[in-house]
Amino acid sequence: MSRELKIEAARAALEFVEDGMKLGIGTGSTADEFIRLLAEKVSAGLSVDGVPTSERSRVLCEELGVPLTTLDETPELDLAIDGADEIDGAMRLIKGGGGALLREKIVAAASARMVVIADETKLVETLGAFPLPVEVNPFGLGATRKAVEKLAARLVLSGEIVLRGGLTPYVTDGGHFILDASFGRIRDAEGLSDGLLNIPGVVQHGLFIGLASAAVIAGPDGIRIIKH
Repeated sequence: MSRELKIEAARAALEFVEDGMKLGIGTGSTADEFIRLLAEKVSAGLSVDGVPTSERSRVLCEELGVPLTTLDETPELDLAIDGADEIDGAMRLIKGGGGALLREKIVAAASARMVVIADETKLVETLGAFPLPVEVNPFGLGATRKAVEKLAARLVLSGEIVLRGGLTPYVTDGGHFILDASFGRIRDAEGLSDGLLNIPGVVQHGLFIGLASAAVIAGPDGIRIIKH
């Protein structure tokens, strides 16, 4: 998605924000544009308290003067606005390409509504072309990877499962590693979600099911809003 489309999508998502809201603020290049536009509104008098989903977003919010809070101080939020790597027709998502999936899911679950910002290439019939991020504890990594592989085999899912960063593993804000699972097509997202969370070494995964209520989709022909 070009920067112009990201800005237009972020501007459309800003329409969901009301004065006085407690706001979950996402992570990624499109979320960065949203933060910049939000900061302009704040400087013009909009009152919000934001909970960023990553250190990257926190730093940008602080630089631009967006007021921040925490989920300890504000455990219930009105709205979360974030990007997605894939969106299917039931508004199920794959997220975590930017590595912030754990905090993103915690914030989304704490929010009354979640609005997704994306471009139309992220709309898919079946999730899975984008590798599914699985956040794991570094302890027992080999055993956890083996358990993920066995689960995939039971669900008739094939494809490579690789450690993000390889020999120099990517480390999340929470101090965890990420396995990227290239499944291709995930026919039973709910079954995979439940199965992954039953593996002790899995901290969380990038399937967001039942969390998003609307999506702002940018394309060459403009912006459209999809509601679930």
